[in-house]
Amino acid sequence: MFAKAFRVKSNTAIKGSDRRKLRADVTAAFPALGTDQISELIPGKEDLNVVKLYVHKGDSVTVYASGGNPILFELEKNLYPTVYTLWAYPDILPTFITWPLVLEKLVGGADLMLPGVVVPPTGLPQVQQGDLCAIALVGNRAPVAIGVAAMSTAQMLASGLKGKGVSVLHTYQDHLWRSGDKSSPPAIAPLDPTDSCEEKVHLGLQGNLKSLTLDGEEENGQVPLREASEDTSSRAPSQDSLDGKPLQEQMDDLLLRCFLHALKSRVKKADLPLLTSTLLGSHMFSCCPEGQQLDIKKSSYKKLSKFLQHMQQEQIVQVKELSKGVESIVAVDWRHPRKGSTLEGSEVRKIITDYAKRNRLVDADNRNLVKLDPILCDCILEKNEQHLVTKLPWDCLLTRCLKNLQPAYQVTFPGQEPILKKGKLCPIDITLELKTYNKKLMDLVLLLFFQDS
Repeated sequence: MFAKAFRVKSNTAIKGSDRRKLRADVTAAFPALGTDQISELIPGKEDLNVVKLYVHKGDSVTVYASGGNPILFELEKNLYPTVYTLWAYPDILPTFITWPLVLEKLVGGADLMLPGVVVPPTGLPQVQQGDLCAIALVGNRAPVAIGVAAMSTAQMLASGLKGKGVSVLHTYQDHLWRSGDKSSPPAIAPLDPTDSCEEKVHLGLQGNLKSLTLDGEEENGQVPLREASEDTSSRAPSQDSLDGKPLQEQMDDLLLRCFLHALKSRVKKADLPLLTSTLLGSHMFSCCPEGQQLDIKKSSYKKLSKFLQHMQQEQIVQVKELSKGVESIVAVDWRHPRKGSTLEGSEVRKIITDYAKRNRLVDADNRNLVKLDPILCDCILEKNEQHLVTKLPWDCLLTRCLKNLQPAYQVTFPGQEPILKKGKLCPIDITLELKTYNKKLMDLVLLLFFQDS
């Protein structure tokens, strides 16, 4: 509704009688709010403005603003809280959970579709069609959108989680949010952080994500992990992959790869401190290759906290309990050797080739062309090419991939550890001269700074 700019008709201070009526309406609309909370939301003496506006579709909306932020809006005599209000009172509405990747679509005006809903171990919230509900992201209870249920919970389950789940009215980052102080959602830990992190959830969106691998690693020869209906601890380790590794060892490898990939490509210094639940739900799950499911309980660690303790012992991250029962990553060793590896040109070529074949990107009509999926588009295309270039020849694809990689070289001296340096290798001049008596003299100009490294 507020995805596009709106037009303000009037902005006036609320009258005393209207303030009392608004309190009564809020009490009736949101019974979960207590008397003290309503007094905080609609104070008796502080400024409270009534803003009448027209949205881009022509609907007339009344917005109530306090302290510079919109706190409520009224549409067709129905009262709705804004995200600013829901951040202060996150539990007043039933909340659906989705992935961070979906937020961009919601901000653009899309509704929440059921395939993008994450089903927690406790199940979906109980709603009836038309009920007011909130939308939050995995790992953070702070709502990022508000809307009305397009169907009841029973209908959602009966549909196999297909179709529209929530008709979205207002989101974080839309124009109504921009009319306030433009603050970001606070980090509100799940009610049960252990369950939200470590229970296996329905990865509704994950089926649409393309394969992602760590730098220098391949998935060639792997097959999807088989769903195990029985407890793996009660039987002998299964041999579910072509490399003959037990299921637990496979899950340990997958867990480490998703963890390192998340740190390398998704987590930034500005994100720290980062809730461990957010790391898992918002970053690690989305780094899991298609056809596989990240299930910590099937690993040797069993719990995310134990895995992170091991990563802390490896000096990759530092974990602290900033609030009671809630752990956060407070530091990352961005230069740790396990966070990346070097690749030769032939290895890059093989990884790209295997990726294209595994994801069926080779053009069926012309096998010299490769179709570009979203991951390849992000890696090699310029912004002005994103919607124009859909295919590339093999040689052009490989050239672009190599061009975007950080160049490096390695120098090895006898009896010493190899020296790895970033940047292009300086040229080495070799000249061959013909001297008297037909003797040939070779001049080799070496880079002396190698020996000083």
